[in-house]
Amino acid sequence: MSEERVAIVTGAASGIGRALCVHYARRAVASVIGTFSGDPHDPEQTLRAVEDAGGRAVIHEVDVRSTASVEAFADQALSSYGRLDYAVANAGILRNAPLDELTDDRWNDMLDVDLTGVLRTLRAGAARMGDGGAMVAVSSIAGGIYGWEEHAHYAAAKAGVLGLIRSVAVELGPRQIRANSVIPGLIETPQSLDPVNSLGPEGLERAGKDIPWGRVGRPEEVASVIGFLTSEDARYVTGQSLVVDGGLTIKMKA
Repeated sequence: MSEERVAIVTGAASGIGRALCVHYARRAVASVIGTFSGDPHDPEQTLRAVEDAGGRAVIHEVDVRSTASVEAFADQALSSYGRLDYAVANAGILRNAPLDELTDDRWNDMLDVDLTGVLRTLRAGAARMGDGGAMVAVSSIAGGIYGWEEHAHYAAAKAGVLGLIRSVAVELGPRQIRANSVIPGLIETPQSLDPVNSLGPEGLERAGKDIPWGRVGRPEEVASVIGFLTSEDARYVTGQSLVVDGGLTIKMKA
């Protein structure tokens, strides 16, 4: 069996997921690029970036709302590379919804992707990786640290990810499979650049001025932390939630 490591990454057509696949390429980790048919971003750009970095990857369409789809996605790692070492649950949606407009359907749709979709990805990964693998789920400062008005469903899902990760880490500990989460702060991704459901470009620029680091984060800066958490350098780290925010959440407000 090849010594090359293999990762599945959901939400990899853009943003943090794309940056992670490129990060892995530079470290001899092959990726299965998870993409969703409704995503306007081109996963071929991720594939080209991986190849330019000297790595290998395949594109696989996956809908994290479907157990069968996620199982097939994880199987792609085995059929393409013969192994699975890392599972990264990065796919997510962001929708604005004031409480009086937050219907059961809108609530359930959000949790189906941003929380249950994480469960499906971790579950499928754990069933296919050998002992000593690693998994990471992407949470958010909204829910993971802060509340966010008109985003209760999103914050609830992202807070749930933290409890899910802790429990999975305990359960899979005897197999030396590590499970951790990252809590990104304000990161310049297509999702955060959406002016309707998130801050948009102007909002991000304003917010960046209040971050101790002096700017919002870049996808690559979150991807490198995920890369660390799945690497042997973090072999005794599990059940943790690592904040990646340039100091945003530690700054005392006047």
